Amino acid sequence: MNSAKGLIALTVLTSAAFAQTSVAKAPFGKTPDGKPVDVYTLKDSALEIKIITWGAHVASIQAPDRTGAVADVVLGYNSMDGANSGYIADSKTYMGSVVGRYGNRIGHAQFVLDGKTFHLSANDHGNTLHGGVSGFDYKNWTAKKIPKGVELTIVSPDGDMGFPGTLTAHVRYTLEGDKLRIAYTATTDKPTVINLTNHSYFNLAGSGDILKHVLWVNAGRYTPTDKLSIPLGDLPTVAGTPFDFRTPTAIGARIHDDNEQLKLAKGYDHNLVLNAPNDLTHPAIKLTDPASGRTLTVYTTEPGVQFYTGNFLDGTLTGRAGTPYTQYGGLCLETQHFPDSPNRNSFPSTTLRPGETYRTTTIFQFTAK
Repeated sequence: MNSAKGLIALTVLTSAAFAQTSVAKAPFGKTPDGKPVDVYTLKDSALEIKIITWGAHVASIQAPDRTGAVADVVLGYNSMDGANSGYIADSKTYMGSVVGRYGNRIGHAQFVLDGKTFHLSANDHGNTLHGGVSGFDYKNWTAKKIPKGVELTIVSPDGDMGFPGTLTAHVRYTLEGDKLRIAYTATTDKPTVINLTNHSYFNLAGSGDILKHVLWVNAGRYTPTDKLSIPLGDLPTVAGTPFDFRTPTAIGARIHDDNEQLKLAKGYDHNLVLNAPNDLTHPAIKLTDPASGRTLTVYTTEPGVQFYTGNFLDGTLTGRAGTPYTQYGGLCLETQHFPDSPNRNSFPSTTLRPGETYRTTTIFQFTAK
């Protein structure tokens, strides 16, 4: 942890050396019903990041390696539409999008709130995944420039995908030196549930698979699931399991272990319970590609992170350079509240009521050494 603190101190000391962030808007394409989609490019001397209004996607993050060579470290597409490519054709991977109203799964596509049962859109084997069949990832958000970034807004009407209340959500992407800050806020006019997160697939090498990436997570427990990825309800220790990343470990080192949880998910697709939520001063996660020297450090206010290794990328979708996206081609670090929390009183609450403001922040810092 001393090295992590040193990295934070170095970032603070050198932040003044980064060029001022520029924000540029340009056309990107059209929605399926012909409405314009825009791209906002955030750029300073450290990073260049592209955000599109469709699904509030992070479409690109250009980051240097230890030699200064730049590569795109998230999976994505160059356009809205194309044969087996583009954000319209890809309606199943959630690549780079903000997912909601409820990121991750709600069991049996229903929950009870204040004594009333709400039936949701079932889009995942009878469960609700990432908000339902038409979630926030597949809608065009409104956007405006803000200092160092862009703010995107969506209004989800009462009953949208079965969720109660009219929900107004904002996501602010800002580039601050070598850090991408994602700040979410939301309000509602009726009691509801909410769990927003970003679903970027990271590959710090810029190509190939992520099995040699080294991961550290400050998490001592995890949420085991049933065969449909719904939590069983307990929070066992990670000690002695392939889910223990408290010591930096290559992702591929244990992904094929004889472990029932890994077999059910065909790899990692599990919520890790962070030891120190609500802390933006100390790292929660660190991911490193030893070959390039690129490191991603994550700070978050959230209590959990869904670690997903792209198990179901099957090569049918083609990325920017015409390269098929195949299994383990990218990994997700979805900072979040736990899956199925509306049905689990023992999990941190995801309930939002009128007069309250939902607030959560995650910072992704990109360095190289």
